Amino acid sequence: MVGSANLNIMMKAVRKAGRSLVKDFREVENLQVSMKGAGDFVSKADIAAENILKEELLGARPTYGWLGEEGGGQDGEDPTRRWIVDPLDGTTNFLHGLPHWAVSIALEHKGKIVAGVIYDAAKDEMFFAEKGEGAWMNDMRIRVSGRHRMIESIFATGLPFGGRSDLPATLQDLARLMPACAGVRRWGAAALDMAYVAAGRYEGFWERRLNAWDMAAGIIIVKEAGGFVEALNPEGSVLDDGEVICANEPIFDTFAKVIRG
Repeated sequence: MVGSANLNIMMKAVRKAGRSLVKDFREVENLQVSMKGAGDFVSKADIAAENILKEELLGARPTYGWLGEEGGGQDGEDPTRRWIVDPLDGTTNFLHGLPHWAVSIALEHKGKIVAGVIYDAAKDEMFFAEKGEGAWMNDMRIRVSGRHRMIESIFATGLPFGGRSDLPATLQDLARLMPACAGVRRWGAAALDMAYVAAGRYEGFWERRLNAWDMAAGIIIVKEAGGFVEALNPEGSVLDDGEVICANEPIFDTFAKVIRG
C-alpha cells in the first residue's frame, strides 16, 4: 500500500523508535527503571523512544499538537491536528523480557482518528490504517475474523493489577464471558490486542481504565479492518471514557451484551 505523506512519516518514526527499543530489549537486565506508580513502570528506553518519536513527528509536522504517555500534551499552531503517541505499550512485558510490546502512533484530525500505526518491533509486524484505505499488516491486507459463534471465539482483555478499583467489574465480566466462549487472553499490551482483533487473531477485546494513547491507533485499524469499536457505555466516547469494546460484526452485539451485563 502506498500511504499518504503523514502515514509514511508515522511508519518511519515507529521503525526508528522500534530499533532503539529492540537494542535496549536485548539488554533488558541492565535497564535502569524507576517507578511511576503501583505496577506501572517506566524505563530509560521508554523515554528515549518517545523523544525519537517527538523529534521525527514534530520535526516533520511542527504545527501539530502532541499527546504522549511520558511527555504529556502540548497544543500545536494547528488546533485541528494532533499526534497521539505511546512509545512503549506493554512496558511490563518489555521489562520482564517478554517479546510482546509495541510502539503506537495515531493522527487525530478535528476530534477523529484518521490514521494509526502499531509496530511490534520484536516480531517486525507493523499494523496500520488510514481512513477509507483499509487496514494492513506489513504488505498484507487484514480483516477481522469471520467467526460468528461465541463458543468458537477468543477474546482479549487486560486484568487489573495492584488492587485497582476496576478489578471487581472485570471479574464479573469474566464470569459471564468465559462459559460462553473458546477462551480469554491477557497479553499485556492493549494496542496489540486491538491490532490482533483487526487481523482476525482475536474475535474481540474489551478493557477499562485505558488512556487515549493505548487505544487511538487501534480504533482506526479495527474499523478499517471491518470491525466495530464502541465505548463500554454505548453513548460514551472511547477516548474520553478510557473504556473500549471491539469485535467483528457477527460477534459484536452478543459480545457487547455479555460485557455490558
